[in-house]
Amino acid sequence: MSKISLIAKLTAAEGKAAELEAVLADVVAAADEEAGLEIYSAHKDTANEDVYYFFEMYTDGDALAVHGKGDGMKAAMGKFGGLLGGRPEITMMAPVVAKGIDI
Repeated sequence: MSKISLIAKLTAAEGKAAELEAVLADVVAAADEEAGLEIYSAHKDTANEDVYYFFEMYTDGDALAVHGKGDGMKAAMGKFGGLLGGRPEITMMAPVVAKGIDI
């Protein structure tokens, strides 16, 4: 199976960016429990301090299907309540070529 990548755009609720960043750190730490999650990185938009992007890469669809189902990840993701200004926007992708990562 092919690897799957995605970008998730998260927008902090007004005045909640610092709290959201703390939760992002918890979520990234919890990602260690997901063996098929190869890359899980959060990035802050330089043009809008309330916008964050996650870049994620999974070994395959099975790895994506179990994302967020482990105890640590459930606990970390549960901390997002009240910190987001709307639903995350998800863009699914298929890696084609890259430097620095094995696709």
